[in-house]
Parts: sequence; structure tokens; C-alpha cells
Amino acid sequence: MPDSNTPTPPTPTTVFHDDRTTLADCKALVARFVAERDWARHHRPKNLAMSIAIEAAELMEHFQWPEGETPDAVRNDAERMQGVREELSDVLAYCFSLANALEIDLASAYQDKMARNAERYPVGHPGV
Repeated sequence: MPDSNTPTPPTPTTVFHDDRTTLADCKALVARFVAERDWARHHRPKNLAMSIAIEAAELMEHFQWPEGETPDAVRNDAERMQGVREELSDVLAYCFSLANALEIDLASAYQDKMARNAERYPVGHPGV
């Protein structure tokens, strides 16, 4: 029986949106998807990390050749946007799966990393 802190996995009809969906909702959705297919046995950290890199490479393919392209140019190409959305979602799914497998609290990890980034790159830093 899950403890009171374990989120209820969203149903397939749950509508997700950035301003009302939690990281826990996303992790629960991918956990349900993986469990329903009995894929956890394949979800070793190495495999998941490699899958993140593979999907990130597939995302990069959408931007491989255009030079100096603006975000508006990408947003205005519906077919390309669909491909970008799908590949970015694949990256996230594997990130959520790796976080689940290693029991990483993503919000806390992200907050800690951003605090370290703020120290390393203070306001006024020339950036990348």
C-alpha cells in the first residue's frame, strides 16, 4: 500500500498542463506506463541514461542545419513543432524514469543545482 506521500497515478484522461501538473504527476504517469508493460526490469540506470542521450540526439536533429533560426520560426512550423514536442517529451519520460529508478526528488535536485549555478554564474557574468 502506498504511503500518504505517494501521488495517485494520473488516469489516461487527466489533462496535464505546465501550470497545474506537478513533477510527481509526471513521474507517476511514466511509472504507471512502465509498470503496465513490465519494463522496469530493463530500466537500469545505464540504459536510462543512454536513452536520455539518444532521445536528446533525436531532438537535436530538428535543429541540425538551420543557422540563426529564431524561436518564432520553429513555432510557426506545425510539423516541425510536433516533432520537437515528441522528442522533448521522450527526453523527459526517460528523465522521469531515471529519477524513479534512483528515487531522486527532481524538484529538490533541480533547486540545489540552480543554487550552485547561481554561485558559479552570478548576475553580470558574461554567460555562455
